Amino acid sequence: MDKLLKISKLKVHFPVKGGIWMRPVATCKAVDGVSLEISKGETLGLVGESGCGKSTLARTVVGLNEPTTGEILLDGQKLGDYSGNFGKGNRKRVQMVFQDPAESLNSRHTVGQILEEPLVVHKKGDQGERASRVKELLNLVGLPLGSVTRYPFEFSGGQRQRIGIARALALNPEVLVLDEPVSALDLSIRSQVINLLLKLKNRLGLTCLFISHDLSVVRHLSDRIAVMYLGKVVEIASAEELINNPLHAYTRSLIGAIPQANPKVHGKFSVLSGEVPSPINPPPGCPFGYRVGSPFYTESIGQSLDLKEFKPGHFVQDCPCCVI
Repeated sequence: MDKLLKISKLKVHFPVKGGIWMRPVATCKAVDGVSLEISKGETLGLVGESGCGKSTLARTVVGLNEPTTGEILLDGQKLGDYSGNFGKGNRKRVQMVFQDPAESLNSRHTVGQILEEPLVVHKKGDQGERASRVKELLNLVGLPLGSVTRYPFEFSGGQRQRIGIARALALNPEVLVLDEPVSALDLSIRSQVINLLLKLKNRLGLTCLFISHDLSVVRHLSDRIAVMYLGKVVEIASAEELINNPLHAYTRSLIGAIPQANPKVHGKFSVLSGEVPSPINPPPGCPFGYRVGSPFYTESIGQSLDLKEFKPGHFVQDCPCCVI
C-alpha cells in the first residue's frame, strides 16, 4: 500500500523556564524520535497514558506545534516550514478533530457559520455551493438540516462532536487526525460517535491518525496500533496482532488495564504500577524498566532501544527489560 503520511525521526522539545528571569533551565522531551507511516485509507491508532506525547505529536502533524528535528511528509511532500506559517494548502490537506467539542467550537457562531468557515477561508465555491456543502456535511454526520441556524450550546456533547467531525471533513482532507475524540463524552454516547467514525471511514475511505489513551476504543477503529511511552513508540503491529500477542511489557500492562465485563474475571496481564518518569529528566536506560523496577534495567543503560521487527509487520523496542 502507498504510504500517504510519513513521520520520520520526529522530535518536539519544549524549553522549561525558571528562576527570576524565567530563562530556560531544562528541556521537556515531549516527542523524542518518533517514526510512523500511514498508508492511504488506513487508520493508525496511537495509544498511551496521558502525558506520553500523543497530543503533542497530533498537534505537530497539523502544524500547531513546531518540530525540533525530523520531518513530516504527506504523499512525499514536506508539510510546511513551520516557521510561523503552516500554510493554507497544508491545513486543507490535514484536518483535526479535537478532544473537547465545547472548547473547539466557536459558541458565538451558528453551526452553519462554523461549517462554512473553512470553505470561505480556502475560497471554495460561491455562497450557494457552500450552503449546499454545509447541508451535505450535516447529512453525513447524522444531524438535521435545521441545525444550521442553531448554536453549539443547544446541542449535546455527542452532537457537538459530530459538528466538529463535519467541520474537519469540510475540505475533504487527505489525512484526518482525531485527538481523543470520544474521551470527553458519556459512555452511552461514545459508541454512537465510534460507529459514526467507522461508517465515515468506510464510506469516504479516510486516512486517519486516531489518538486515545483507551486501548479498548482504539482496537475497534484501527487497522494498526502504535504504542507510545514517554515520547517514544515502543511497539507497532496490526490491531489483532498487538491485542492478541503483545511483546512489550508496557503494551501488556495497557491490555491488562482494559475493564472486564465480569469483575471476577482478571486479565492475563498485570496492570500498570509505579510512576511515569519525568520527560524533563528521563532515566538513562529504559524508562519503563526503571518505572517498574526491572532486574534487567541496568542492561538497558547505554543501549539505543530502537524498534526491531520481531515478526513480519510487528515492531518492538529492542529492550532487555521489556520484551518477552
